[in-house]
Amino acid sequence: MGRKTSLKPHWFQILLALADRDQHGLAIMKEVLDRTGGEMHLWPGMLYGALKQLASRGWVCECEPPADAESGGGRPRYYRITDEGRSVLVAEVRRLEGYVEAARAKLLVEG
Repeated sequence: MGRKTSLKPHWFQILLALADRDQHGLAIMKEVLDRTGGEMHLWPGMLYGALKQLASRGWVCECEPPADAESGGGRPRYYRITDEGRSVLVAEVRRLEGYVEAARAKLLVEG
């Protein structure tokens, strides 16, 4: 894909949340909050604005809820990562791995 710039951190977290399953907005917010140990809180305006931008780039799309989804009275919007979005996410993970490898080479990080 040849992408040379990094993803915005919240875009990375949203794509990562969708990497293994379709999710609705509140589930994305909770997963990101939990995974980052509370360091990244995706407020609704930030989340849905980002999802709109990610969709305009073809990296996510809205999809039907899974058959086993519980309805809480409303109709939550579910999102899915696209093949292009997955490629962008993989490229970003590889870019970040390069930074971690450089830190390890300088003995800053074990592992």
